[in-house]
Parts: sequence; structure tokens; C-alpha cells
Amino acid sequence: MTDTPTARPDESTLRIRRAVSVDLPELIALENRVFSGDRLSARQWSQHLASDTARIFVARSQSTLLGASVVFFRRNSSVARLYSLATLPEARGRGIGDRLVAAVEQLSRRRQCRALRLEVRSDNAAAQRLYLQRGYRLIGERLAYYEDGVDALRFEKLLSGKPSQDLPVQSGAR
Repeated sequence: MTDTPTARPDESTLRIRRAVSVDLPELIALENRVFSGDRLSARQWSQHLASDTARIFVARSQSTLLGASVVFFRRNSSVARLYSLATLPEARGRGIGDRLVAAVEQLSRRRQCRALRLEVRSDNAAAQRLYLQRGYRLIGERLAYYEDGVDALRFEKLLSGKPSQDLPVQSGAR
């Protein structure tokens, strides 16, 4: 793998897998490096790793954690929620976020979710492009949603034929 930010990871070394407890220190380090606010705590990461209603995926190339995603599944709901997506700054532009989102979508389908929703910062154009390219549509916004007062744009992707009900989305900030 090259050190240039636009190079793609070697397909033979990039792995997307479910996170396990030994990933916890690197997940915390990734969170602290990527996000300046609205961070998950070590306790929250631990709870999500052990939860039946959350799934964390990690993207690794050899021994390096390059990114992670967190998805929530609510009991008795057909809507999954992509809560967080993070990629190391030096690994951006390599398709890692796309592969993490694809893993979340695949799991959501297997869990028979009709839709996947998320919030994204209104000032994060790169993330918005990723979601639009993957077939998400803008369904609303939340004013001053993030800790620093930035608005959130709400996106949804239908995973099956029928539109989802507009169920309340879990509170939280990413």
C-alpha cells in the first residue's frame, strides 16, 4: 500500500469485520483523532461492542485500523441507524468509508430492515457525496444538532421495496 491519500488499499490486505473487544483501544484512538466533539466514550464503545442492538465494523489493512462504523437496530423497528462512520484522515479517499457503509447495509438487509437512516454534518460535503452516490436521499434536517451548533442533514436509503414509516430516530450526535 502506498502512503498517498488517494491510493486504494490493497484488496488482499483490507478487511472489513465485526469489531471485538481487543479493538477497543484503537476505536477510542480513532474517535479522538477524527472527531473534535460529540465523541463516544470508552464506556459507550464497550457497551456497543457487547450490545445485541448495535454492531461495530472495523476496516483494517494488515495491523492498522483505518476506519470504523457503528449501526443501531431498534427492537420492533424496520429502520436501522448508521450512527457513526470514521476514517483516519490519511486513509480518506481510498474507498474505506464506502466499504464500511456497504457492510452496514448488508447486515441491515440480513436483519430485515426496510431502511437505513443517518445524520451527517451539513458542512461535511465528502460524506454527503458518499451517501448520495450510494443511493441515499435527503429526508430532512436537524438544526443546531451537533455539540458545536452545526446542523445535521438526515438521509435515508430504502433497503427493500416499501417505504419505511417515519419512526423517530434515536437521539444522539455524530
